[in-house]
Amino acid sequence: MEPNIRPPDWPRPPVALPHAWLTRPPSDARVTVAGLVLIRQRPGTANGVIFLTLEDETGTCNVVVWRKIYERFRRAVISGRLLRVTGRVQHGHGVVNVIAEEVEDISPMLDALLERPEMRDA
Repeated sequence: MEPNIRPPDWPRPPVALPHAWLTRPPSDARVTVAGLVLIRQRPGTANGVIFLTLEDETGTCNVVVWRKIYERFRRAVISGRLLRVTGRVQHGHGVVNVIAEEVEDISPMLDALLERPEMRDA
């Protein structure tokens, strides 16, 4: 008989996890988050690491983009207004970060917000 394994109680990629739920998955769980880019930081002392702050309707999310990932997804990281990030959750010192593995610019989805509802259904 197989053990009774309960599925995780957080959305799994490619479904985006609401930022308010980032404390639910354990450290190193793979998640996807999406949100508007509030802040991009590239401190000179960070050895090429970029820190992003994304916002969704439930709160904010800290994203760490290592140099290798930045080089691969440079255009999205630099110019995206709305990003979808898949990576690993990291808990530590009262802070939750998502360590980016993939970064996708989904900014064109913002344009859909400007369309009238009757135009979207056509």
